[in-house]
Amino acid sequence: MISEINILIVATVLLLYAAWSDFRLWKIPNPIVLALIAVYALHAALQLLAAEDVGAALFSSSGIAGDIGAGLLLFTLGFGLWSFKLFGAGDAKLFLPIGLFIGWHGMLPFAIFLLIGGIAALLILKLPMPLQLAHFSVAVRLEEIRTTRKIPYGVIMVAAALCVTALRPGFA
Repeated sequence: MISEINILIVATVLLLYAAWSDFRLWKIPNPIVLALIAVYALHAALQLLAAEDVGAALFSSSGIAGDIGAGLLLFTLGFGLWSFKLFGAGDAKLFLPIGLFIGWHGMLPFAIFLLIGGIAALLILKLPMPLQLAHFSVAVRLEEIRTTRKIPYGVIMVAAALCVTALRPGFA
């Protein structure tokens, strides 16, 4: 039987893979984004099946309508950033499933965690790398990112989304 916790685990694994792919290759594969949307659709179907009030589950801001609204708003924002060459296409696409999973009421916490993650990334990329860590592959990759000035925003987005999802009552 599929449970909410199984859906959360699958979504978390997919989000972590998207972040890792963005960190390593500056690419978020389309199949990962589509898989995340499919996992959310399964979650929404389970919500509808378990709901006593289908109208509230569908149309409330804390229900499926709020999730879809958050996803579309974030996707629109990502598309705008991509059109001005401030964001990668994969990052813009990843905003849709992230919005689905964080929901409308998770938008403010997501923005706060995104800000914290952005500041942390800025500090990591600006501060010098300790020599003891310089030989690790992650440190080498951070140096490449520092040199090219191309930020893998998907990593920051996924970290913020996972923080919000962990706090969301519907998934806890």
